[in-house]
Amino acid sequence: MRCPFCNQDNTRVVDSRPVEDSNAIRRRRMCDACGKRFTTYEKVETIPLIVIKKDQNREPYDRAKIEAGVLRACHKRPIPTEKITELVDSVETEIFNKELREISSSEIGEMVMDRLKDLEAVAYVRFASVYREFKDVNTFMDELKKILK
Repeated sequence: MRCPFCNQDNTRVVDSRPVEDSNAIRRRRMCDACGKRFTTYEKVETIPLIVIKKDQNREPYDRAKIEAGVLRACHKRPIPTEKITELVDSVETEIFNKELREISSSEIGEMVMDRLKDLEAVAYVRFASVYREFKDVNTFMDELKKILK
């Protein structure tokens, strides 16, 4: 590992610990040349995953897109940030446990909706209305009736 201060490559690990709620390791390093310390984070490299969109275009998987959709659905709802992070983590874990090279955005959307349904009804309906592209009030009402049963 190169030192970000003096660019020498003789650094050593001083301290190592897992990062909370993540599959990463935080390492404190010290440069033998200049003596300065810096932190690095090590994360397991995963299989590159491609998401197949509704229009059949393909793009690289991006966790931030799932997070943004869930955050929009949960906007102004009494849901702790930790619960949202747990939801996104569990969706991501399920995606990567499938060990696929490609996954459809509709499959990801269904995973998110399954979890939102258990987390908070209003957030679920918000997400479903965008994801399933409700065209009118009747479609919206049909989804609400499913929840109320």
